[in-house]
Amino acid sequence: MQTKTITPEEFKEGQILLFDKPLNWTSFQLVNKARWLIRKSCNIKKIKVGHAGTLDPLATGLLVICTGKFTKRIEQFQGQEKEYTGTFTLGATTPSYDMETEVDETFPIDHISENNITNVTFDFIGEIEQVPPVFSALKKDGKRLYEYARNGEDVEVKSRKVTITEFEITEIRFPEVDFRVVCSKGTYIRSLANDFGKALGSGAYLSALRRTRIGDFKVEDSMDLEAFQNLLP
Repeated sequence: MQTKTITPEEFKEGQILLFDKPLNWTSFQLVNKARWLIRKSCNIKKIKVGHAGTLDPLATGLLVICTGKFTKRIEQFQGQEKEYTGTFTLGATTPSYDMETEVDETFPIDHISENNITNVTFDFIGEIEQVPPVFSALKKDGKRLYEYARNGEDVEVKSRKVTITEFEITEIRFPEVDFRVVCSKGTYIRSLANDFGKALGSGAYLSALRRTRIGDFKVEDSMDLEAFQNLLP
């Protein structure tokens, strides 16, 4: 983690800032806050600040933020492999595939064994077809998918190819299952939760998520906003 004060010139030339995004913050809110702090402390009227890959409000963990000329490298970072840890809750589904929306259906889980759970992970390793959640920021006909969903409108979401290179179960506490996943750009862990429940002949939704790595960037090297303010002039 960086400890040296960053100058206004260094922010303009370009910085890669690793943040640990707090729960219930959007990625956009964190970028806005970082930009405001930089402008205020450095007395800069305008500076480019952007993030390399959205995290949902209910997720925590690594958010890579670039400043100045380094915003041109955002696409490069977005394309890198990502690692997540989290929890699936078995026996129920939600429309958003996570806890943003209420449970809409429940399913039995008494037929599911620990062996079933471990064995099903192998079905998802490699290149798979995945349908993104309708409660997502992807665009269709100029509108975000979640706008259709929140208005109660039906919308067809096309599947896409994503790659999961590692998928392991780290702990089972029925109905909760902890996991670790390493995956390609564009993978929705919420969709993985929903598909995982179906594969077990039940339902599941994502009840916790933390991004731990993007390429070579690790969450252990990230900072919170308080630590960031200590780097400002």
